[in-house]
Amino acid sequence: MDDREKLRTLVDHWIEHNREHAEEFREWAGKARDFEEQAAGDNILKAAERLEEANVCLLRAAEELKERQ
Repeated sequence: MDDREKLRTLVDHWIEHNREHAEEFREWAGKARDFEEQAAGDNILKAAERLEEANVCLLRAAEELKERQ
């Protein structure tokens, strides 16, 4: 596997990894709110949103890499 192929694989992996973490963050943000830790829950939710924003960039990168195969 050359570096270009490895990069494509890594970007796909990062996207999935971020999705999994964002889901887990949302779950724990809800739990934090359940035990009245609103500020902590809000910040955990913001972290999930940032991962989703990062995935937008990574998805664009994945498309660009696929276009140049």
